[in-house]
Amino acid sequence: MLDKEGYRPNVGIILTNSRKQVFWGKRIREHSWQFPQGGIKHGESPEQAMYRELHEEVGLLPEHVEIIGRTRNWLRYTVPDHWIRREWRGSYKGQKQIWFLLKLVGRDCDVSLRATEHPEFDAWRWNEYWVPLENVIDFKRDVYKQALGELAKLLFSRNDPRRLPRGDHWEPAVKAEETQEKPEST
Repeated sequence: MLDKEGYRPNVGIILTNSRKQVFWGKRIREHSWQFPQGGIKHGESPEQAMYRELHEEVGLLPEHVEIIGRTRNWLRYTVPDHWIRREWRGSYKGQKQIWFLLKLVGRDCDVSLRATEHPEFDAWRWNEYWVPLENVIDFKRDVYKQALGELAKLLFSRNDPRRLPRGDHWEPAVKAEETQEKPEST
C-alpha cells in the first residue's frame, strides 16, 4: 500500500523504561540497531499497527505499555535505489511514519524477540534516549532525529538536561535558546 507519492505508511516505536532509556533492537543477522517499526496494513489505524508491530517485533501486549504520545505529522525517509526491490523501482520511494512514544509498564522479562515465526531482532538493550545515530542506517537518521526531538518534550521536563541531545552525535533541530519566547517588538 503506497500513497500517491510512493511512500508506504508505517509506524515507528520509541519504547522507554522507568529510567527513560529507550529500547534498541539489533536487526537479525546484521550489525545495525534500530527502533521497532513496521507497515500499516489496509484498514488499520496507526495505533492498531503500532500494537501489532510491538507484539510481532518485541513480544509486548497493550497491557505492557502506556502511550505517552505520538508525532503530529508523518515523517518521511527515502530509500536509496540499490535498497529497493527491482519490481518496486519507479513506484516505491520510501516510508512515511507516525512515531509513538511508549513507556514500558510491564517488566523486562515481558520482552520476547521470538513472539512470532519471523523475528526482526536477535538482540536488544536499553540505551540512553539520545542513541548514537551512527548505529542507524544512514537514510533513516534524519527521521530518527525528528522523532526523538519532537517526542523528547513529552518525556523530559523543561529543565531536565536529557531533554536535548548532548555529545558529538548530532545537533537538535531547535537549539535551546531558540525555544524561549522572544519579546514582541513595539
